[in-house]
This record gives sequence, structure tokens and C-alpha cells, in this order.
Amino acid sequence: MSNRDNNNIARNHSLKIGIIGGTGGMGKGFAIRWCINHDVLVGSRDSARAAQSAEEYTKIAKDAYGKINGTISGNDNAAVAKESDVLVLSIQYENTESTCSQILPLIKDDCIVISPIVPMTKTDKGFEFIPIKENKPFSYQLVEKHMKDKTKLVSAFHVISEKKLANPSLSLDSDIFVCGDDQNSVNVVNGLINEIKGLRPIYLGPGSFSYFAEISTPLLLNAMIRNKIKNPGIKIV
Repeated sequence: MSNRDNNNIARNHSLKIGIIGGTGGMGKGFAIRWCINHDVLVGSRDSARAAQSAEEYTKIAKDAYGKINGTISGNDNAAVAKESDVLVLSIQYENTESTCSQILPLIKDDCIVISPIVPMTKTDKGFEFIPIKENKPFSYQLVEKHMKDKTKLVSAFHVISEKKLANPSLSLDSDIFVCGDDQNSVNVVNGLINEIKGLRPIYLGPGSFSYFAEISTPLLLNAMIRNKIKNPGIKIV
């Protein structure tokens, strides 16, 4: 798959996009950006909290865009997983096993799962990559174990600034690394990336290459802190 292919992916038809961990900063950003064209389902362990967040995100989106073609609603994680055409796992690395073992058996057979999960920890030296530091699996490997159809798993969104993503008044100008084994699944994710103004998908290779994307986050954060860069991204020029 060439970069030209990535840049020419047609816009996706309207989808139901579920976000597990949707009440966090990344979930907020995804909901606000994608509700322009899609129905976004905010997931949480607490359905009432999810519904409250969905109302908040809807107001922000309408204030920012004037009109949205999709909707934002909230429910518990299990209900969101069952309904979604695309499911984003906006969760912490340490919760991957417990969450995926409960949620992924519930998804539809054709549901595409996006993993932006980063296995990193903060030490006195800075941010470190857990698979190297502690000899543990990278995130894609943990999620893959619980997939009905492993080809429907796509790795993406590891190097996007959470603060910029969640604030529609801020402009984005970043590349998003994408890894996956199924052409159609990758195409759908590329389309969703292209729908967020200022983002560009960059295909790195199969799912087994996801550790390249995952390790980019601690690399970026350490560069940010030591060089006093505010909300950086990665751009290949």
C-alpha cells in the first residue's frame, strides 16, 4: 500500500463508532471530531457518566461546527461494543487484558477494532516502553488474543496530541501511523483519519509492526519534555 493510496481513501459512509473509555481526553476528541459525519457511541463502565459526557461533547461539537450530521450518545462499554461498526479502545495498557476479554467477544463479526493503546511507564529517567523495559507484549499482541477475526484489528492514533484532538478550535498537522493486516480494515481507518482535518495516515505495514507505532509515543513525549515543545506531533516530510 503506497502513501498515495492512503491519501486517496474515499470518505467512509456513516458508521457507528464506539469508543471504549470514551469519557477520557482521547475519547472526547474522537467523539467531537467524528460526529460531523458519524454516530458516535461513548462507552464507560458507568452508563450515566457516559450519557453525561455525550451531552457535553454534543454541545461542544455544535458550538464549534454549527451543525453535525451524526450524533453522540453514551452507554456502558458492553452495549457500545455490541452496536459498533468501528470500535476504538481508548484504554490504558494495564487494563488491556481485563477490558478486551470482556468486550471483544461481544462485537459484531465485521466490526473493525482500532488500538491506540501505548505500553509505556514514567520513570525518573522519563517515559519508557514497557515491552522493552519489562519484556512484556506490545499492545497489539494483547488485543489480538481476544479478537474474533484478528484481521479486523488496526493499530493507529498513538502520536496524536490529546489536548489538540479534544479542542476543535485548534488546528492539527500530524501524520498518524497505521498498521494492520486487512486491506479493507486499514482503508476504513485511513478514511476516518482523513476526515479529521490536518491528519494524514501513514501505513507502516502489518499488525506485527505495530510496536513501531507504539514506541513512537514515549519517544515523542521525551522529546517534548526535554526540549519544551508544546503538544507536538509527528510529520514525515
